[in-house]
Amino acid sequence: MENPVEIERKFLLDALPFDLSAYEKQEITQTYISIDPVIRLRQKNDKHYLTVKGAGTLSRKEMELEITSEQFHSLSEKRETSIISKSRFIIPLEGGLNAELDIYKSELFGLLTVEVEFSSIETAENFSPPNWFGTEVTGNPAYTNSNLAKRT
Repeated sequence: MENPVEIERKFLLDALPFDLSAYEKQEITQTYISIDPVIRLRQKNDKHYLTVKGAGTLSRKEMELEITSEQFHSLSEKRETSIISKSRFIIPLEGGLNAELDIYKSELFGLLTVEVEFSSIETAENFSPPNWFGTEVTGNPAYTNSNLAKRT
């Protein structure tokens, strides 16, 4: 079980910036059994996770625990939101950072976002996004996955 501080910035994309076939791809489905506090269930490829997130936008505490498929499906019955489906591509950036580009499916089809996680607030604040990143939505609650799940 991890209990780190998550430090990330999130951006919209207008279009896919390039061919993504060379990058690691993850298939993700997630839902929320609580929005306040944020308690998320996520299936990433063949692994399942229960995540509790603290308050905040740029920086917040996050505890993630790997759970069994059975636990995931049992807890999913208690969900408070719709299910979000997306394909995530991991794209290496300069400075040892990774961009996580999400292509949303189903009701959120057409939404493209990219997030970058950082080891410190200073690194996050000094980050210059590549020119293929669009508008930053880090502080915009409409683009948190928990709120996206409520809207669908």
